[in-house]
Amino acid sequence: MSEIKPVFLPERQRFALDDNGKRIGAAHYRDYDGSDGVERVFFHTTVDEEYGGQGLASVMVKFALENTISSGAKIVAVCPYVKGYVAKHPEYQAHLVQPAPSHLGILPRG
Repeated sequence: MSEIKPVFLPERQRFALDDNGKRIGAAHYRDYDGSDGVERVFFHTTVDEEYGGQGLASVMVKFALENTISSGAKIVAVCPYVKGYVAKHPEYQAHLVQPAPSHLGILPRG
């Protein structure tokens, strides 16, 4: 029986879903040095197709957002999934920073 759990991989700039050593999803981010500290820009979230429909993306994103907040960083939701998640969970509103061109400028291209 598999035990799927969220993990933090700062060296890869992502949070991931781990299924007994297999990476089955990721929430990619880049940290931006904002005027009031670190702003974590979430720009892409994926879950492997065969694991879809189980609510695993929400487990990973909640883990990522809680980790971000506990580290003292702010959340910048660029990824459509993360945007939708924070819109449904008002407890994150106080920790949000609206995306700006400077945030988008640090994201990988293509």
